Amino acid sequence: MSKSLAKAKGFKKTRAGTYFSIATTLFGAVSVAKQLKQARVDDDKLRLLDSAISAAAIATGVAILLRELRRMNDDDILAG
Repeated sequence: MSKSLAKAKGFKKTRAGTYFSIATTLFGAVSVAKQLKQARVDDDKLRLLDSAISAAAIATGVAILLRELRRMNDDDILAG
């Protein structure tokens, strides 16, 4: 494994990497919101279901990332 690849993988485990993951996950919510709006306009039940499942996946992903962020803060002696 190259050094830069290892460095990039390590970034995910940092506080900044976690914030970045939260931001990119929430950015996906914009797409889901547009899909949900269009499904309502078209009265498409299948797309509504798909949007609801996608929204649940985003909410779960953000909750997991927030939990990881809290764990990082708990491990940080200086955080108090």
